[in-house]
Amino acid sequence: MRNHPSSRDLAALQGAWEQISFEENGIPNAPDQTGAPDAITTFAENHFAVRTPEGVVLLEGHFELDASTSPKSVDWIDAIGPDAGKRLPAIYQLDGDHFIFIAADEGAPRPTAFHTGAGQTMRSFVRR
Repeated sequence: MRNHPSSRDLAALQGAWEQISFEENGIPNAPDQTGAPDAITTFAENHFAVRTPEGVVLLEGHFELDASTSPKSVDWIDAIGPDAGKRLPAIYQLDGDHFIFIAADEGAPRPTAFHTGAGQTMRSFVRR
């Protein structure tokens, strides 16, 4: 399993990431309800947490990667916040120190392209 594409991507994702762009419902730089300026997202195994520079947790939960799909897919399951307990279907790209994903609302089809429509959120990150 170590050489499986999902295992490689999971290992590459570990650590701290800073969000550099946000798009929601087709609107670039829309107001971000679960982010904050300079917030850091950390990945530890299959857990994620978004914290302010002061350490306040804004969002956390777990995720499941599948790098065998095209585009690569990920499901986000928030533990807190407005989407707590919901499975949000998403796609992602992970290239070195750049990570981007686009997620849809629970029950909606998984996105197929890296631009948002209604009910979709896209976040781009760089490694810290």
